[in-house]
Amino acid sequence: MLTRPASDEFAPYYERYVAAVPEGHPLDLLQQQRDEVWELVASVPSEKERHRYAEGKWSVREVLGHMADAERVFGHRAHRIARGDATPLPGFDENAYVAASWFDVHPLAVWAEDFGRARALTLHLFEHLPAEAFARRGTASGYGVSVRALLYICLGHAAHHLGVLRTRYLAD
Repeated sequence: MLTRPASDEFAPYYERYVAAVPEGHPLDLLQQQRDEVWELVASVPSEKERHRYAEGKWSVREVLGHMADAERVFGHRAHRIARGDATPLPGFDENAYVAASWFDVHPLAVWAEDFGRARALTLHLFEHLPAEAFARRGTASGYGVSVRALLYICLGHAAHHLGVLRTRYLAD
């Protein structure tokens, strides 16, 4: 079983994401979380898809689009590091990504499908890595990170945003 990464395997910023991952096999959790996204999206009335809980905050559609963007970034990092690529990987500005997106133009179901496809690729990658690849380390956003940590970051990042959607956007 894959164990939770040690604190020296990721940047301090990601501690909250790693800590948010529940006990269980992380590959099973990846699939369960993908299903959880679909369930949540199915419960969102169409009139709430562009809802922002405060001025300057992302809409529900933008949050889900961001989740798909981040899934791709974290998965790409994991893929490169797992393959032994020692090239330092840059960070990404999630606010700039959302600002340049078209998330509010398309229905939420489009972004749920997008996240689902990105998550399917993430799951496929991690399911087919040899055990030793999870311990490989590289650099992303100026910090050392392991492939195993990136798996947990994917899970924790999505868990964080699912929680925000439930508590700040959809709680009524």
